Amino acid sequence: MGKLIVGIVLVALVALVSMAFVVDEREVAIKLRLGEIVEAEYDPGVHFRIPLINSVIKFDRRIQTLDSRPQEFLTINKKFVVVDSFVKWRILQVEKFYRTTRGDMRRAAELLGERINTALRDEFAKRTIQEVISGERAEIMELLAKSASEDASDLGVEIIDVRVKKVDFPPKLSEAIYSRMRTERERAAKELRAQGAEAAERIRAEAERERTELLAEAYRDAEKIRGEGDAQSAEIYSTAFEQDAEFYAFWRSLSSYRTIFEQGGDVMLLNPESEFFRYLNQQSQ
Repeated sequence: MGKLIVGIVLVALVALVSMAFVVDEREVAIKLRLGEIVEAEYDPGVHFRIPLINSVIKFDRRIQTLDSRPQEFLTINKKFVVVDSFVKWRILQVEKFYRTTRGDMRRAAELLGERINTALRDEFAKRTIQEVISGERAEIMELLAKSASEDASDLGVEIIDVRVKKVDFPPKLSEAIYSRMRTERERAAKELRAQGAEAAERIRAEAERERTELLAEAYRDAEKIRGEGDAQSAEIYSTAFEQDAEFYAFWRSLSSYRTIFEQGGDVMLLNPESEFFRYLNQQSQ
């Protein structure tokens, strides 16, 4: 009898365990009966089901990240840009989520990605490249989150945030832009070098003109000083000559003798009666 009671208790426990399921606070769950939803939106805790008839599917209720591949979008000025974005989302209505995606998270990500790309395409088509890159990034993100959340409501999910990580140009367009930038920089550099060469030539010409003027002024001043010196020298000589003309003539003759005889030479052709031998003739007399 005791063994029978123990067996009954064990069977009851096994049945109870097979009927119970636990929903974590990080999860949402739905209960199916032969494939049809009979109950959803379970609170965290222990719940029960009928084995073999009911099945329970659980989903992560935490915020998910959808990191999309970079996509090309056309702006209002007909220029393509490559946009790299990501989305933060979570399951809001698990029953609707299951009906639209059959509980497949990858399918949910694909459907959500399509809606996000559509919203991005619509927003970028209204704006220029300058507005997309720097001018209205925050406004675009806010509008995208709002629009995407409305579009994704039929999936039973909530869009928490939409962010653009990077906006770039396609490789061919980027190369063309960089090439044009290099050309512009080279042109600017040539203009600066030409302006520098022109300024250098102007500075050299100005320096040469100032040099010529300074040399001319210095030469003029030197000639003026030299002329004044020669005038003073002549005046001094004239004054000295007037004081003793005979002595001055004698001293001049001695200087001439010294200059001539120091040059050397064996033959000199001079007229003995010339003025040059005036004082020598007087000495001999």
